[in-house]
Amino acid sequence: MFDGKKILITGGTGSLGQALTKRLLQTNVSTVRIFSRNENKQVMMESNFHDKRLRFLIGDVREKERLATALEDIDIIFHAAALKHVPIIEYNPFESIKTNVIGSQNVIDACLQQNVETAVCIGTDKAVSPLNTYGATKLLMEKLFVTANNYMNRRKHRTKFLAVRYGNVVGSSGSVIPKFIEQIRAKKKITITDPKMTRFSITMDQALDLIIDIALNGKESEIYVPKLKSYSIVDVKDTLFELIGKTGIEVVGIRPGEKLHEVLINKDEMRSSWDLGKKYMIANPLREESNIKKSYKNKIKKINNIETYSSDNVEKLSKTELKKMIIQSGLLETKNNNQSNSV
Repeated sequence: MFDGKKILITGGTGSLGQALTKRLLQTNVSTVRIFSRNENKQVMMESNFHDKRLRFLIGDVREKERLATALEDIDIIFHAAALKHVPIIEYNPFESIKTNVIGSQNVIDACLQQNVETAVCIGTDKAVSPLNTYGATKLLMEKLFVTANNYMNRRKHRTKFLAVRYGNVVGSSGSVIPKFIEQIRAKKKITITDPKMTRFSITMDQALDLIIDIALNGKESEIYVPKLKSYSIVDVKDTLFELIGKTGIEVVGIRPGEKLHEVLINKDEMRSSWDLGKKYMIANPLREESNIKKSYKNKIKKINNIETYSSDNVEKLSKTELKKMIIQSGLLETKNNNQSNSV
């Protein structure tokens, strides 16, 4: 369904952007434009991919005019550009507002100007009942995207705006497993913030499946949330000890703005959220109930059996599943893993 499509990825040189690019280039896509401000990463990415369908555009989502130029003739945009590191954002809050909020509005305006077919923004669990500036900016990004569909309805723009929301991808920058692996191999104690902590488990392939599926099949004004299992930090520690070797642990306490459990749909959102079958839920859509049912041909039902969708109240990965996930992630193959931040 991507045959002949022209696609742009903001923040395309990041880990998600590169994985998404690789997946898209396996289809008959016409063009993939990488839009980012990191010149060095673009040079490295171009040399790694060697594909004539790739185009590299230097630019910042803070600059609406540059975005509008980059989006000429584009069919689908995946908006992944963001400032993401919580401590840095807490120290520089308005810089994250410029990128994550104003930048997202610029993406919306440029999409409307260039009559882009579909725009998908990449959200995060941090947007749910946010405790830090990063989460608050990503919440606003979601709000901007799902309400932008009003332009399509009222002013006859064709752009369909969609949002996906999930937690940290296993092995991504700043996530816990690469940090634990690094500490164990260095014969250091692993730093655990709280032994009771849990996190949702989503692999890069699962994240890509979600993003691409929603781009092709999503309706308007929705935030799509995947159905996931979770893991406890203690189980991760025990599994890595089995795979690599045992070391000590140090409990360092939860950092400011950090949650004990990840929440993908909170209690207030849950009252108007929907179950969309085996894969997804829809968080708090803005449309009327009758319109929702009509859009999905009644293959959808209200969620009544859970109060919140949180990593502490869903099915946990077994030790066997966790071990398999870590091995398949390829993280154990990287001897010098330099990811930062512990959980």
